[in-house]
Amino acid sequence: MVLMSQMLLAAPKIEQVEPLCWWTGMETPLTLMFHGQDLKDAEVSVQQVVAGKVVRGACHGLVPRGQHNAESANYLFVDMGVFQPGTYRITLKKGNKKATYDYVIAERRKGSKNRASFDASDVVYLIMSDRFVDGDPTNNSTANTKEKADKANPNGRFGGDIQGIINSFDHIQKLGCTAIWPTPMLGDDEAAWSYHGYACSDYYHIDPRYGSNAQYAEMVKLAHKKGLKILMDMVPNHCGAAHWWMIDLPYQNWINQFDHFTNTNNCFTANYDINASQYDRKLSNRGWFDNPMPDMNLENPDLLKYFQQWAIWWIEYADLDGLRVDTYPYIEKMPGSEWLGAIRKEYPNINIVGECWIRPAPAVAYWQSGTKNFDGFDSNLPCVMDFPTEEAIRQALENDGQGWGNGLTRVYDALTMDYMYGDINNVLTFLGNHDMARITDIVKDKDPRRVKLAYVLLATMRGIPQVLYGDEYAMTSANKEDVSNHSYLRAPLPLGDEVTKEMQDMYDFQSKLFNWRKEEKVLHYGKTMHFMARNNTYAFFRYNKDEAVFVFANAAEEPRIIPTKTYQEILSLYNPEGFNPMTGEMVNLNEEIKIDGLSTLIVKLKK
Repeated sequence: MVLMSQMLLAAPKIEQVEPLCWWTGMETPLTLMFHGQDLKDAEVSVQQVVAGKVVRGACHGLVPRGQHNAESANYLFVDMGVFQPGTYRITLKKGNKKATYDYVIAERRKGSKNRASFDASDVVYLIMSDRFVDGDPTNNSTANTKEKADKANPNGRFGGDIQGIINSFDHIQKLGCTAIWPTPMLGDDEAAWSYHGYACSDYYHIDPRYGSNAQYAEMVKLAHKKGLKILMDMVPNHCGAAHWWMIDLPYQNWINQFDHFTNTNNCFTANYDINASQYDRKLSNRGWFDNPMPDMNLENPDLLKYFQQWAIWWIEYADLDGLRVDTYPYIEKMPGSEWLGAIRKEYPNINIVGECWIRPAPAVAYWQSGTKNFDGFDSNLPCVMDFPTEEAIRQALENDGQGWGNGLTRVYDALTMDYMYGDINNVLTFLGNHDMARITDIVKDKDPRRVKLAYVLLATMRGIPQVLYGDEYAMTSANKEDVSNHSYLRAPLPLGDEVTKEMQDMYDFQSKLFNWRKEEKVLHYGKTMHFMARNNTYAFFRYNKDEAVFVFANAAEEPRIIPTKTYQEILSLYNPEGFNPMTGEMVNLNEEIKIDGLSTLIVKLKK
């Protein structure tokens, strides 16, 4: 006899199951998040499916081990034991009504756990995904996304996509870059300003205006065949207001909520400031980044688990080489460390670079794993973006460098802080990115000589160099009145006849520089010895016991004599006659050398 209470139960309905699939042999336990209608307290069972038919009897390949409800009755979290690859029919039953879902467990690819990653031997090429190259105009607008392409609107979508990146592999490879960081390509279904991708509406699907999940994975595969690595840009701090769960939150504390819209105070220092108030600390991590970007609360254990699985899922599914994490210090501090810790447990060699947009250097170093912090905190973030050195180089070249502490002295001062970092070779160095004015817009007179000088510093100093797409052509902002306006500086990459002779000259210069850098291990892992900047010049050696690279930069407009006698404490350890990789000439550093204004000298030395 069917009880009346069972007959009155609404039929459960499954609308989303995440992660989308899983693998055998994973360190991370699997917890499935079911979302739909009336899933609370559903009875869970699993049967294997073979050749499209359900196998009756006990199932040993995927086994429910526990479950719990959320605050919303439309969610159910189910812990699963994963033992064998296959397809499994999961049934959620309430009374005599049920909903089913076929779930796939795949066999993990060989060597996945110990995958290599990006490091100081790489040069990273940063792409603004929607603005880079439109390789497939047919997906510029889609029926199931709100904002349509409008290349006449500087704040609109332009049509850059996965195919455009694939089409550009040769361009990137010939430049000497070895890793690619595209800005987020996951669903962003805001009605306006969706092109930047940082307001995620779907954590498990590529935005159809870029392509599909399968095409994204194919892009990674093709990149690997070209010797290129792919980093995924992830945003755990906030989602987009258009995310499907905003209509029906699992828990009210799934996001950080206030009585009225409340911005973050951007006070990252509150995380380690011994004088900070709890008010400032909480607002720093819990305030919203922007109005259409709800702030995620990683202190909710189900959300933390969700984000751990999400990052691991994309690495495994797409065979990624690393991650970039947006707005890292905005995340709740301890759960953020747990999030990264889970990823690194699954992939011990994975490198993850975090955006810690702070200055000075001690404030950035605090967030790098391995730094000996006064409070014992370890972020589990292996790599940080070197904003202090970026600022120093830009400020050094934006004027003539006159005055105490100006010019290349700023660069010297920036590197004096290297002792603060847990691993100074694992910082991401750069001259600009998609969130700041382009380097050519910043340097005095937009002089290409100053841009080249900056790139010599970038290529030869410690760290992992990152190039913003278009800067290989010395691109400038489309808005000459406001070069910091993001939408205008994020212009498409020049193609074909759009590339001028001057642009090609800059590309050729950087190509020679970065391709030479590929083979120079002393630039990847060597130590640094630098000499106090004088008369707007700067000299340093990257060295190890067998070889060294000497770099002299003259940011003055007048010629300078290189004071080589000053460098004898290190120069005497090597043969003073070396090779200039940019000209192919031999140079003797024991002879008097005169260097032109706004130029550099590189000399490779051996014992």
